[in-house]
Amino acid sequence: MLHKDIEAVGDGIYRVPIPVPFPMKYVYCYVCQEADGWSLVDVGFRCPEAMRAWEAAFRQLGIKPRHVRAIYITHFHPDHFGLAGWMQQQTEAPIWISEPDQAMAERVWGEESSQASEVAALFRRHGVPDELAAEIEENMWKLSLRVSPFPVLTVLDHREIVLGQRRWTVIPVPGHSDGLVSFYQPESRQLLVSDHVLDRITPNISVWPGAHPNPLEQYFASLRKVEELDVDVALPAHGAVIRQFRERIGDIFRHHEQRLQKMKALTEKGRTAYEVAHLVFGHKPLTAHQWRFAVAETLAHLEYLRSIGQVQTEERDNLIVYGS
Repeated sequence: MLHKDIEAVGDGIYRVPIPVPFPMKYVYCYVCQEADGWSLVDVGFRCPEAMRAWEAAFRQLGIKPRHVRAIYITHFHPDHFGLAGWMQQQTEAPIWISEPDQAMAERVWGEESSQASEVAALFRRHGVPDELAAEIEENMWKLSLRVSPFPVLTVLDHREIVLGQRRWTVIPVPGHSDGLVSFYQPESRQLLVSDHVLDRITPNISVWPGAHPNPLEQYFASLRKVEELDVDVALPAHGAVIRQFRERIGDIFRHHEQRLQKMKALTEKGRTAYEVAHLVFGHKPLTAHQWRFAVAETLAHLEYLRSIGQVQTEERDNLIVYGS
């Protein structure tokens, strides 16, 4: 009898909730029984509750750490990647990640990382007040402690991988991160979507130093790519399993269209990205962590509008101002 929260979602494939200290509460990782052991998709955030959840899941499914043959990380974000080093120490399994996200993992979480200060500098240019920019920088430094030890990574350059003894196609879906991948199983019509499509919330699409300058354009192209697939069940990393996949993609496109129109209207008289973010998101109290995403997501929308000629930028007092 499986623990009520571990769900079988296919032959030998289990959906395991691993706690994260963020509002979404869990990241759903996938544990797959293979002919010669087990493989994992994503591992969660480094915190004691997550480690305990993995130990309980292994006990329940009868997995010894050395039985794990492969670990696939869908992207480098800390709620998917944070425990990779710990899990590798337990299992000695290779950790596979796409080439763009191997580079971003090194850039953001590696020993030499200056990403926190680069984000703070970028945000100051876009109008974020000094004090908030400093808080955001500190928050990012603290976050990097939750991604340790840093694992040995292997670039996932295969067209297919095996999960649950079936072949799944590897589909690059940049947007939420430059190297995000989804896995598609054509016979069972299952798509393991990670954070590319979520059931209730829209995935965060943000501009970050060192990453693609127009992630929303990438995201729209990636949505159109998976929209063409025959999908009965989409398996996301947060929230419920998605059964109306194309309808959900339509909802996400509509959400972004409305957000783009709203932000374009807010730039009519000229505003910084921080001023726009404040008008869109500032009606509720936000932590530094949440402000980081609010500003970076606002930037993604404004940069998309700029790329299609709907807004322009100019410099005023060393700040970048968007105007339409």
